[in-house]
Amino acid sequence: MEATPGNLGEWAGRAEKWLVLSSAAPTRYTTAVVADRFDRMTWRDTYEQSTGLRELAEELNERHDHTADLLTDVFLAAYKAGPRLRRPAEMDPARLVNHQAITSLVDSPEFAELHRETVGDPYAAAMAVLAQAPALRRMLDGSREAQDRAEQAKKARQDADGAAAAVGEALQAAAEDATVSAADAVRQAIEAAEAADAAAREATQGAAQALAVAVPGIRSATRNAASQAAESAREETALMRAWGVGPGELERMPFGRRARLAERLRTGRLAQWAELIGRFRKMADGERARRVENATGELVGVTLGDDLSRVIPSELVNLGLPELRAVFAARYAAGELMLYDSQGEQTTGQGAIIACVDTSHSMYEAGPGGITREAWSKACALALLDQARHAGRDFVGILFAAADKLQVFRFPADRSADLAQVIEFAETFLGGGTSYQRPLTAARELLAEEFNDAARRRGDIVMLTDDDCGVTEEWMRGWNDAKHLLGFRVFGVAIGAPRVAEADSVLDALCDNLRSVEDFTDVHAAADLFRVI
Repeated sequence: MEATPGNLGEWAGRAEKWLVLSSAAPTRYTTAVVADRFDRMTWRDTYEQSTGLRELAEELNERHDHTADLLTDVFLAAYKAGPRLRRPAEMDPARLVNHQAITSLVDSPEFAELHRETVGDPYAAAMAVLAQAPALRRMLDGSREAQDRAEQAKKARQDADGAAAAVGEALQAAAEDATVSAADAVRQAIEAAEAADAAAREATQGAAQALAVAVPGIRSATRNAASQAAESAREETALMRAWGVGPGELERMPFGRRARLAERLRTGRLAQWAELIGRFRKMADGERARRVENATGELVGVTLGDDLSRVIPSELVNLGLPELRAVFAARYAAGELMLYDSQGEQTTGQGAIIACVDTSHSMYEAGPGGITREAWSKACALALLDQARHAGRDFVGILFAAADKLQVFRFPADRSADLAQVIEFAETFLGGGTSYQRPLTAARELLAEEFNDAARRRGDIVMLTDDDCGVTEEWMRGWNDAKHLLGFRVFGVAIGAPRVAEADSVLDALCDNLRSVEDFTDVHAAADLFRVI
């Protein structure tokens, strides 16, 4: 029908649809996860602090569109307590692939495991994004056709919206100048709007079909991404727990410091020790529980006697060696077996717990499972640090080697253990030969200082070494006098060197309780230490 000034009203009626559409265009969102300004602020702050996130965004953006919005959604899904997603109809058409990716991620069973590790923790959520990076790359590559169709649909819809707006402009011009040409402009605008709308619908349908084809790949990629991220999150949580860092401390730690700490613990020798340290701490926790549950009175140390129900494990080992059974029988008959002393309600040690750890060259030697003598010794020492914390006692770590090599780390009971100092204690290795007198003299002087300053006696010294060396008679007399005055006990652990624990060894003469450890995968070889210290 030809447009004329006479039938302009009829054309105006046909234009009403486009006037409504142009004035009521819905708000289209570029991110799928509903977030408030505080959530967005958390993302921006985390993004600025994380070099990894910025580098990932730059890399993805070079090959794909709208990846910054995708990373925002992945972060917010992991961070928010109850992530809520927008309906597809609310989304910018070009972000529908992102929307499908986030929907598939949040709906996957693996995401629930991941979310438990990341909720409310910006750092953990950021690490989850980085852990999912390989899977996100594959997903974006596999959905490129769907993304291209989505871009085309967005462009077609923008053209349709522009054509709808042009109808209003043409109608306004015709109302001001009712000429044949103005009326014909209205007709042309309406026909253009109808054609553009049809093209937009067709493009939208094509984009939907392409997205449907991509959905299985997106779902597979996001499930893999969530699984990988959950595993990474669990590993880091276990790593931190092994080093005694609790969730509360982690959440209070600045992002940069936490990232540096995680990197330090994940690399080098410390990474290899995490599992062993974790097992030591778990074992020590169990022994502390047994100590309370199974003792009529609290264990106070080691004594001599013939009560077989209280014989310490190192004595029972003699029964397994035919050549030592006669020795066991003779000591039993004489009432000289070493027993746990649990009489009364007296506390165990009151003074400091001191771990003297040999760091001579031979401690680098590895045993079963590739675990070194040093690793076993320091894992045991860190568990003793926990033991001191639980008992409200000071802890001192003394690293020693030759007589001129000694380093002392003090952890007072009235202050929380500084994690950097704990790691330094674990990382430090002096090298060289072995001297007993230097570390034990330092331990004796520390206990004497504690006695003079706070009147505390009955400390405990644990000597962890793989070597036997001599001490002078004069030094031994002074040692015995101090031991009598201060009431401290000495526990020895021969690491991978049974000869050091033999009955005629120097270490045997120094210690009240001595055992040998050869299987470094076995943390229970030191279990009884955590019941009597």
